[in-house]
Amino acid sequence: MVCVALLSNPRSTGNLAELPRIRRFCAQRSDIFHYEVEDVGQIGEALRTIARVDPKVLVINGGDGTVQAAMTELHHGHHFGDAPPPIAVLPNGKTNLIALDLGAEGDPVVALERIIEIARTDLADHIVSRELISLTNGAANGRPVLGMFVGGAGLADTILYCRHKIYPLGLPNGISHVLTAFAVLFSALFGIRGRFLPPRPEPVRVSVIHQGAIDGRFSLLMVTTLERLLLSGQTAGAGMSGGRLKLMMVEQRPLAMLRAAWAGILGKLDRSTGGGVHMSRGEEIRIEGDHQSVIFDGELFEGNRDRPIVLTSTAPVPFVRLAA
Repeated sequence: MVCVALLSNPRSTGNLAELPRIRRFCAQRSDIFHYEVEDVGQIGEALRTIARVDPKVLVINGGDGTVQAAMTELHHGHHFGDAPPPIAVLPNGKTNLIALDLGAEGDPVVALERIIEIARTDLADHIVSRELISLTNGAANGRPVLGMFVGGAGLADTILYCRHKIYPLGLPNGISHVLTAFAVLFSALFGIRGRFLPPRPEPVRVSVIHQGAIDGRFSLLMVTTLERLLLSGQTAGAGMSGGRLKLMMVEQRPLAMLRAAWAGILGKLDRSTGGGVHMSRGEEIRIEGDHQSVIFDGELFEGNRDRPIVLTSTAPVPFVRLAA
């Protein structure tokens, strides 16, 4: 009997090193159905096949972009009818925000063992609900994409800077992220621009439906349904009412950036407001600007003033949280 179905993306960064161990582990277990895809375009066929074995838990082994593609296909494909299995995520990829939110850290094989252990008991104690973000950007015939974390304005520029300038140095992820943060603060504090520094954020308008709009340049703009991020015990706006999409923006001003950075280090980012730090919650958020880009679970999406990026929330989806 299949207890767990594992969907792996061999092209995910973490799988370059870990997939051989995961394959060996799965080969020794008759209760795991392991399906590998060559690229995310094969995820639909993978889920159709996995649905036939009717697993108790669907485990995704890949970075946040793989998780996004799988959730989008689950939502639009209805491969499991009206009762899809709860989703678990192995720690993998470069950032692992989704896995981190679900308590999956460290060795992916150890995490997979833990998921199997949970699936053999009462799952109810480990099921958590998370709403997803549905993103559209006005593209013709484009279907909404689903995920859990959107980074825009200066944050999108920072992610792209880290990806293209820092990661190629071959440093550990933690050191890469610290170097990126120092580069961003250095550039903002001293107003220095250069080929090897992050660019200045472009003006943007952010509208929370029924709450108004804010125009400006923002060093950080994020929208999420996650409960936990890298530097904060809770996501910004976690204690506010008004909607399921949590929005945080930090203006491109040195004092505002330093204030937000210090709050993040202290784990108090969710309680830091005022002084150039804006927080809100809503059910629909629009991001408008000339050639605006956002990073949605690691994937790049672009919009402009004629085709704004529109974010809405979905119904709750069941996930497996590894921590009790």
